[in-house]
Amino acid sequence: QVHLVESGGRLVQPGESLRLSCAGSGRNFGSYAMGWFRQAPGKQRELVAIISDSGSANYVDSVKGRFTISRDSAKNTVNLQMNSLKPEDTAVYYCNTNPPLRINGRNYWGQGTLVIVSS
Repeated sequence: QVHLVESGGRLVQPGESLRLSCAGSGRNFGSYAMGWFRQAPGKQRELVAIISDSGSANYVDSVKGRFTISRDSAKNTVNLQMNSLKPEDTAVYYCNTNPPLRINGRNYWGQGTLVIVSS
């Protein structure tokens, strides 16, 4: 059974840093492009960072220069280093393949990890 488990979210103040982790199981994700997505209250889920199977990374403009995505395919993990956090980064963060995993005809999503940026 496939699982993606996100962790590391918490309440931080603006300007602080946070590192999110995602552990995959039930499948070798090494050959997949992996992404970090986020969903802020009242907004649609968006892709903020993506890393290819070869390690090439791309970011949405709003996080460029502040976020860094990395992966360890041997450990089936994907991380997101977030620096200079802003209140608008507040969201539930999810990792997934890109495009998202389809299981039994539906997109699979883990439980996510909540990041709150507030003073």
